[in-house]
Amino acid sequence: MAVHVINEARRCLQCKKPLCRMKGCPAQTNIPEMIRLFLAGEINEAGAMLFENNPMSIFCSLVCDHDKQCEGNCIQGRKGSPVQISSIEHYISDAYLDKAVLPCEPPKNRRVAVIGGGPAGITVALKLAQKGYQVTIIERMDKIGGMLRYGIPEFRLPKKALDRYQKKLTELGIAIRPNTTLGGALHLDDLLNDGYEAVFIGSGAWRPRRLGVKGESLGNVHFAVDYLQNPGVCTLGNRVAVIGGGNTAMDAARTAIRRGSEHVTVYVRRTAVSASIRELDYALADGVDVVYGMAIKELTEKGPVCIPRTFDDEGNVIAEGEPVLCEADNIIIAASQQAKDKIVRTTTGVHVTDRGLIEVDEDGRTTREGVFSGGDVVLGPRTVVLAVKDAKHVADAMIKYLEEKAARENEGGES
Repeated sequence: MAVHVINEARRCLQCKKPLCRMKGCPAQTNIPEMIRLFLAGEINEAGAMLFENNPMSIFCSLVCDHDKQCEGNCIQGRKGSPVQISSIEHYISDAYLDKAVLPCEPPKNRRVAVIGGGPAGITVALKLAQKGYQVTIIERMDKIGGMLRYGIPEFRLPKKALDRYQKKLTELGIAIRPNTTLGGALHLDDLLNDGYEAVFIGSGAWRPRRLGVKGESLGNVHFAVDYLQNPGVCTLGNRVAVIGGGNTAMDAARTAIRRGSEHVTVYVRRTAVSASIRELDYALADGVDVVYGMAIKELTEKGPVCIPRTFDDEGNVIAEGEPVLCEADNIIIAASQQAKDKIVRTTTGVHVTDRGLIEVDEDGRTTREGVFSGGDVVLGPRTVVLAVKDAKHVADAMIKYLEEKAARENEGGES
């Protein structure tokens, strides 16, 4: 591993205008500088730089769509293979995580609540804790990580890295309250009444999106977002149909293969998948079959009933065939996710959009004073790196809000 990573790092051309960063990376990671520091033997400095820019670097290096982002824009890829930036980034981030000493300002004795321990929530919690705020993460599951832990299989993202990360958060003084759902026994109003001066809602997008066809309530039908949380509780049988074409569909299909299902087929409604090329390649290598141009008419106990479709060169449907039963013991629906509304339904003053997402301004402020939001619950299902990018911006706005609030209080006390 080390020799491979070093050799890859040596292939970097140190471009004056690095497209890998400028065009490829949503977080604007300074990739040439990362590699320069690494090759100079300054791995801790490289790790610190990565962590400061993107606290989720260790995970983004595993799950980002590198073929379309950093590596897809590498100059070396024009005539050969791109530099394997993801491998270099992961090696550095993994080596640095346990050694990271995060600078913190003196305690301000002001409470901030973060609802949701996914990428967005973790990012906000870190940034505010480093500014001296007393942060509590309120997490509905038993451990933090959000979709990183409960939506991405172990073979793609080892959960030990998340356990190490949780330890780092507690060392920073962040309190984590697991198995706690807002909107049940506790409401967001309770947080404000208990002295939290600002609240960040980063509850993600956990509600499965329905297909809107007959049969979705049958006993052999499962939503991928639910299945991936605990695949061991499902007995899928030998033949499995997966509906969808994104990374979640590939994760569900590969998980089913690993749990003993011999014939797993992904049915895609168009002529191409939305999953990354890398994840599609791995799914095919694992033995997953992919069938394109299949619209879903109905779900049955014997499998999905699909309508074959023919497309023109521009992707328009020009013909549809007769419905056909695609035999399967069980069906997994992987048609994206949307935000749950339990928190906003039990809270006054927080508005949502017509898509069910929390309404915010350009700085993540909701329609209620002191309540901010970001990540998938605002943007809809996106990548980890985009959730982090959004959360960093909202964290800055929260810090500004809290500082201005403190200044007003001090002025009032002096008068």
